Order: sequence, then C-alpha cells, then structure tokens
Amino acid sequence: MPKRKVIEFLDSERVKYVSIEHSPAYTAQEVAASAHIPGKELAKTIMVKLDGTMAMAVLPASFHVDFGHLKDVAGVGKVELASEAEFRDLFPESQLGAMPPFGNLYGMDVYVAAPLTEDEEIAFNAGSHTELIRLAYADFERLVKPMVGDFAVKG
Repeated sequence: MPKRKVIEFLDSERVKYVSIEHSPAYTAQEVAASAHIPGKELAKTIMVKLDGTMAMAVLPASFHVDFGHLKDVAGVGKVELASEAEFRDLFPESQLGAMPPFGNLYGMDVYVAAPLTEDEEIAFNAGSHTELIRLAYADFERLVKPMVGDFAVKG
C-alpha cells in the first residue's frame, strides 16, 4: 500500500493528515531523527506470526516487542518474528520494512502497544523509506480497530 493508496484511503474516510518527506532512513530511530519526530510518536510496524498467522505489532519506535506479553495479549500459544521472506509478497507496493500499519486492509490483525495510544498524533511509514504520514491516533484507531495491549518494552 504505497503513499498514494494510503492517502486515497484516508481521504475517502475524511481523515486529516500531514504527509512528511525525509531523507532515506531504514530503522525506526533513523526515521524519527530524519523527520524530527519524537521516537515515542513514530509508530513502527513489526510483522509477527501468531500461531502461524501473520499479524502486525505496532509500537513506538523507541520500544521493543516483548513476545511473551504479546502472546498473552493475543491469546495464542506461539509468537514468532516473521522473516522478510515470509511477508515480502504481502506488500508488493511497499518497500520492504516500510509498510504502513493498516493490516486491516490486508485481512490481518493489528496489535497496538499501549504507550502509542497515549499520543495525540502518530506518524508511520507510508510505504517507502522517505515518506511518513502523520495523523491523530484517534483516527488511526477508528480506521484500523486494533487490539491494544501491554507488550512493548522501552529500550
């Protein structure tokens, strides 16, 4: 889902947003620095497998996934980090590692770490390593309907 599709989706839902271009950056912390956004407000998307089913874990850039807690939040028996080879083809329009956190558009569950819900606004990759979208967290939650839980660890 490249930037154009993200924007079309947001426009169709009448969501206010800002598009931010930045120099190429590949890690969440690099993106936050490049775009001058606090790491707590930049939502990174981590692809995980929950009992073998692909899902998205979305958390602040300055946090890491606690897989044990995610397992409890999701109510599954096994949580694994998905390999790039396992999800590459699910997002053909996005650069690898830059997919936006709209798993609902791909038929997959989205789990949001509780600290992200504390921000009035969040920003996230828009399908490339040079573009972000910033919008109200409340709009993101309304559109994606993620499951929120305590599975992120600062660090």
